[in-house]
Amino acid sequence: MSPNMTGVVLMIASMACFTLNDTLIKLTDGAVPLMQLLFLRGVLSSLLILMLARYLRALHFNIARRDWVLIGIRSVAEVGAAYFFITALLNLPLANVTAILQVLPLTVAVGAALFFGEPLGWRRMAAILLGFIGMLLIVRPGAEGFSIWSLYALIAVACVTVRDLVTRKLTPGVPSMTVTFVAAVTVMLFAGVASTATEWVPITPRLAVLIGGASVLIIGAYFFSVRVMRIGEITLIAPFRYTGLIWALVLGWVVFDDWPSALTLLGAGIVVATGLFTLYRERALSKR
Repeated sequence: MSPNMTGVVLMIASMACFTLNDTLIKLTDGAVPLMQLLFLRGVLSSLLILMLARYLRALHFNIARRDWVLIGIRSVAEVGAAYFFITALLNLPLANVTAILQVLPLTVAVGAALFFGEPLGWRRMAAILLGFIGMLLIVRPGAEGFSIWSLYALIAVACVTVRDLVTRKLTPGVPSMTVTFVAAVTVMLFAGVASTATEWVPITPRLAVLIGGASVLIIGAYFFSVRVMRIGEITLIAPFRYTGLIWALVLGWVVFDDWPSALTLLGAGIVVATGLFTLYRERALSKR
């Protein structure tokens, strides 16, 4: 496959893994303190990544200082994304939280323009502003619609944007498996320290299955999210992040009997439409 098609497949796979992981985490229904949950998931996923990377001989740490700085920034952003997103996830319907995250392709485009100097014409800017309007329909700031958990989801958007932009700047020689492993270990260590402030609870067999399943899925989610930002064109691949919304709507309805309100669906539709418009514009320009 071409680099762009490979990137599209990786993005779809990443969104599937992330959303299925989110579903298993939400099914714990707050029975496990957040930091204990993240720590246990981190221990299992880190061990599995280490074993897989050693088997594939895809892990080494002989990396330039510049790349270590970028990996450090990326890992801190990963910690922030995990904390704020999962906190929002445990307090809002799955589809609503995922819908807010659909503004990510637009924030990544703005970030690429501001920090990497990528062109951002008036049509792209119009699409970004429409996407912002769609996000407001989802979040609905005000006495009734807005909540602190909506704000947490927006902070998670900022963290993921930083994570993805930093990943793009890594040199090609840095193994994606190494970046994945460092991110998993960083989240685990942060959660482990933070979990000492709360009392741990016993893990039932049901919770063990849910956390174990989430640990496996987060490996794919981490790895694919690293690979997808290092291949193909960001502006062409990013709109396929919207497939996560489809997964979330279906799983939220089937598993949790949650269906977003009409305004949430309208806002999500606007955000998706702006992303598709961006994709169309990029394809049209590439043919000139």
